[in-house]
Amino acid sequence: MGLAISVGVLVDLLQNDPEGAEWLQQGLTVANEVLAAADLPPHHEPRELPPMHSRASIGGFPYSFIHYLRRAYAIRAAEPGWVATPVEDDVDPSQDPAVDDALSDMQSHLVCHSDAEGYYVPVDFDEVLYAEPGQELPGGILGSSYRLRDELVLVAPALGIELADGELSDEEAARIARLIDADGGLYREYVSWLRLYESARLSIAHKTAIVFN
Repeated sequence: MGLAISVGVLVDLLQNDPEGAEWLQQGLTVANEVLAAADLPPHHEPRELPPMHSRASIGGFPYSFIHYLRRAYAIRAAEPGWVATPVEDDVDPSQDPAVDDALSDMQSHLVCHSDAEGYYVPVDFDEVLYAEPGQELPGGILGSSYRLRDELVLVAPALGIELADGELSDEEAARIARLIDADGGLYREYVSWLRLYESARLSIAHKTAIVFN
């Protein structure tokens, strides 16, 4: 079992899993209640989409991988100029003090989110949104695809990822894919960064939610 990160999910579910589509729409209805409580516009999930191409060939990965990326982001945000090195095998990245600080601050859309379920929606808001007691929002926390993208751009230099005005070129995406295939060094950070970056890019471009499951 692992974390799957998807965009455009409703379109596929409507065709292949009506019960799953109903479940997703219920969750997104709650997400809109959370947005409304923050005086934000609702998200309308598309029921039709053009073909979308992700440059991240790996759609899912072990739950632990995202914690390596969160650690890198938390340290980079606190220490501009910090450059990542591989985490030792006996070290739990989720226990890093920088991650604890980011969780306490409750501002990071990358760090303050469930690592197993939930949504990022293509609505631009600064603060992470939390469901009220009794609101059955998957994961309990709602993030913005825009802020997620910004945080991935911030951490990119720490991982040696080169962007041009926040944009990932096809050549750089291919280089990251080769580093992932090498299965060494920062590969866990690269896997989760590339999947999330591509998901955020497509989410914003096509106004579709990012779904963790």
